[in-house]
Amino acid sequence: MASGGMAPGQLKAFIERIERLEEEKKAIADDIREVYAEAKGNGFDTKVMRQVVKIRKQDTNERLEQEAVLDTYLHALGMAAQHTGADE
Repeated sequence: MASGGMAPGQLKAFIERIERLEEEKKAIADDIREVYAEAKGNGFDTKVMRQVVKIRKQDTNERLEQEAVLDTYLHALGMAAQHTGADE
């Protein structure tokens, strides 16, 4: 794109802001990794923790719909958990 109508100083400012945010994003990702490592060291299953975090981000209705579809698919494949009544 030609520089016609473009302010080089403004463009540079945008680029620098993005670069700073990318650095912050990396630092936050490192912090999150450390928390998962600490949790793992305390015996928690980090794969399940990641699933819980993902689920908590979802809209309740969206989550319930996905769970219903998953249940339908598992039943169709004969993989649905059988209720034994042992926990009643």
